Amino acid sequence: MGRLRFKSLACWLCLLAIAGVAFSQGNVFKVDVQLVRVLATVKTSAGQVIASLNKDDFTLYDNGVPQKIALFEHHTEMPLSIALMVDTSGSTAKDLKYEVTSVSRFLHSLLREGNTDDRVALFSFNWEIVRQAFFTRNLNVLEKAMRNLKAEAGTSMYDSIYLGCQDLEERQGRHVMVMVTDGGDTISSKTYHEALESLHRADAVFYAILVVPITNDAGRNTGGENALTTLAQGTGGKVFAPSVGAGLDATFDEILRDLRTQYLIGYYPRDVPLTKNRFHTIQIKTVRPDLRVLSRNGYYGESVH
Repeated sequence: MGRLRFKSLACWLCLLAIAGVAFSQGNVFKVDVQLVRVLATVKTSAGQVIASLNKDDFTLYDNGVPQKIALFEHHTEMPLSIALMVDTSGSTAKDLKYEVTSVSRFLHSLLREGNTDDRVALFSFNWEIVRQAFFTRNLNVLEKAMRNLKAEAGTSMYDSIYLGCQDLEERQGRHVMVMVTDGGDTISSKTYHEALESLHRADAVFYAILVVPITNDAGRNTGGENALTTLAQGTGGKVFAPSVGAGLDATFDEILRDLRTQYLIGYYPRDVPLTKNRFHTIQIKTVRPDLRVLSRNGYYGESVH
């Protein structure tokens, strides 16, 4: 178990550097570039998962420029690293035990099948962020940590995303963050934009499960809920708003289905116009207009100097 503090991040920030790259005239990529990987889930308008498409069924654009797909996998078996973030602020006290029960069922289903290299890390967040368990397959370790969770004080939601992504960045394979929260942020030092950038840098799909203790709009933190929606949409994830119990179990089942039916698509960016903010927009489409592709909407690359 480890408590995470931002003062300890100074050493990390000192290590960040932007690699140089040669440019041709016109500010486009022309030389060695790294493979960009995108995890995609394809669904009908009714939410049915479509897992039978082929490489030629997809088209991909980077900053509006068509790209050649160099890597394609059905139902990718790349190992999963899941950062499971549980809101333990004071406002979650009433439902926390029900949330823990559903999380436990999800972990049993996830780790019982799939890649034997799949791992889960458990974080709790209120006025501080605590890494309750580092990436592991040991259900006893995870469940023991969950039994000790207690609800208290404020909510550092954006800080928890930022710090969880630090751990995800170091992992091989697929990166996923699943957050169970009531949607509010009260004391984070990091902003929404910093949280979003950290998700993109970690190449993480973000799922948010909103367990809202107040049902009328007047008492809800709709701003926080909307922020979670855009975080999820920008990374190829989704926001759920279930009731505790059966509704929460069904939400975890849907996330598990998504993770088991993801396509892995990769490409080497070529002739891509650069942007001043370093953000590259990714668009993925299928030949079937009735299908929706859920994937991250971009990544941070090189910028115009």
